[in-house]
Amino acid sequence: MPYRRLPNTDSSRLKSLKSAYNKGKELPPFKLAFSQSTYQKVQSFLNQFEQSMTLQKHAYSTQIQKNKEYINTLKKAKLYISHFIQVMNLAISRDELPESTRNYYKLDLHDKKVPLLNTESEIIQWGQNIIDGETNRIREGKTPITNPTIALVRVKYEQFMEAYNHQKTLQKNTAREQRKLSELRDIADEIIVNIWNEVEETFKDLPEDLRREKAKEYGLVYVYRKNEIGKINFFNLNKSVMI
Repeated sequence: MPYRRLPNTDSSRLKSLKSAYNKGKELPPFKLAFSQSTYQKVQSFLNQFEQSMTLQKHAYSTQIQKNKEYINTLKKAKLYISHFIQVMNLAISRDELPESTRNYYKLDLHDKKVPLLNTESEIIQWGQNIIDGETNRIREGKTPITNPTIALVRVKYEQFMEAYNHQKTLQKNTAREQRKLSELRDIADEIIVNIWNEVEETFKDLPEDLRREKAKEYGLVYVYRKNEIGKINFFNLNKSVMI
């Protein structure tokens, strides 16, 4: 015997609510298989739920779209910070700069490696260290490092920071809309359960097959269990052979 399966996605919830809503518009109250109070809940809730779905999808798609631009600015900032440190280290290797130069950028005095720049926080930290350190060196009258200059590094770093902050805002927007939609899902499920219970109660005295057919018009979904599907296929196969 098939059992009813409640919606488990937002689109299926919306479809179920719309099926009930359309029935309420088509039929007079005395012919409707669920109560007017439940229909009024569907009326007042449907637009709110659909709008929340739209806002959540829009927020998420905007975040994904802007993320591509953000990744590009992140890669650029990482590249320029890395190149600046490499140029500085090469100048030290050529004895053009003293090892103590690394102190300006909060780098290990004897470490010739570029620090890890694998995460946003590492790029933010080392980018600021490089900008502050080179600014202090220039202020003291020391020869600026070039190719890239700190001015160019700063431009790429600030572009990254702007994109970083914007992306964080988009992520917060998506999370906020997701929370709102999650809260509405509970209400949607409660309304749908009420509709389905009332519809099944209305048609309870009808033969089983007819009862299910009537209920499906209101958006109810019935599915067979795996073992039942096998029996049905076996029955249909035997029936076709007999014919």
